[in-house]
Amino acid sequence: MNINNPFESGHIKNYVLLYVSIVVIMVLFFIASTLFHDVQDVEKKTFKVDTIEKVETESLKQSKELRFKLMDKAY
Repeated sequence: MNINNPFESGHIKNYVLLYVSIVVIMVLFFIASTLFHDVQDVEKKTFKVDTIEKVETESLKQSKELRFKLMDKAY
């Protein structure tokens, strides 16, 4: 089996043309996608920034004091 050098046999033109054609197709697809892609205006989302006063009830105070609740039964 004899493998020819593509530089000596003249096949390098085919490889270069293949590479260039793939690059040209990619560029054309990029241009087509940017031309025909309609970007819609997106409304800016705003969030309410009202501050809510913290109301501490007795249950919240108790839960802060007791971090762990023991179980009724031991397993």
